[in-house]
Amino acid sequence: QVQLVESGGGLVQAGGSLRLSCAASGRTFSSYVMGWFRQAPGKEREFVAAIRWSGGSTYYADSVKGRFTISRDNAKNTGYLQMNSLKPEDTAVYYCAASRTILGTTPGTYDYWGQGTQVTVSS
Repeated sequence: QVQLVESGGGLVQAGGSLRLSCAASGRTFSSYVMGWFRQAPGKEREFVAAIRWSGGSTYYADSVKGRFTISRDNAKNTGYLQMNSLKPEDTAVYYCAASRTILGTTPGTYDYWGQGTQVTVSS
């Protein structure tokens, strides 16, 4: 089993930046896909970004493309989501997730999940 621990959420003003971290443990992450999702109150959990742990191919939702950057550090077993030019509509609980084999844009594609971290963007 893989355990994912998120950190880096908080309160930020519109236009500001945050970097979320996702530390993985329990098993090797070398062949995994790491994804980020977010969920606002009353809304479905939506795809944000994903990266192949080995290979570096990245994918972004249109709503965050050009503002968010996903990355990973293999040596540290840690993934990151750099969020710039934040908007109030980015306010949500952000979740780190891992897929053992494939990259997908729906929550059901992913096998392991972090606890979630709150990101609040004020206007």
